[in-house]
Amino acid sequence: MNDQHIMAILEKVKTIALVGASDKPDRPSYKVMEYLLNQGYNVIPVSPKLAGQILLGQPVISQLADIDQVVDMVDVFRNAAMAYGVAEETIAIGAKVLWLQKGVINEEAKLLAEHEGLKVVMDRCPKIEIPRLGMEK
Repeated sequence: MNDQHIMAILEKVKTIALVGASDKPDRPSYKVMEYLLNQGYNVIPVSPKLAGQILLGQPVISQLADIDQVVDMVDVFRNAAMAYGVAEETIAIGAKVLWLQKGVINEEAKLLAEHEGLKVVMDRCPKIEIPRLGMEK
């Protein structure tokens, strides 16, 4: 995963579904969602237990299949064992990028998504990568 690959993804992506969204401000998913919103991305929080609530001004969706707009990237804050299922859902909604957060490593999910033509970033965080690559707005 080289820097140009990550930069190209982050420049092209506009709408991000954030799977595993949390309403707890101390959780990484909350902090990353807030950061991505501040960077100008459209972020859709996905969490079955928070569905119907508003998180950082955005309505929370229960599952990826319930999103009624085009999603460019799915950012995954779930444990690695859940990543394969999320990869299948990501493919089903037609997203072009599967981003597995820091600590989320699942080679099978990566291979499945790549086989279906998706770009995959694994074990990285956009909140770290954007400033590191000099892309902050």
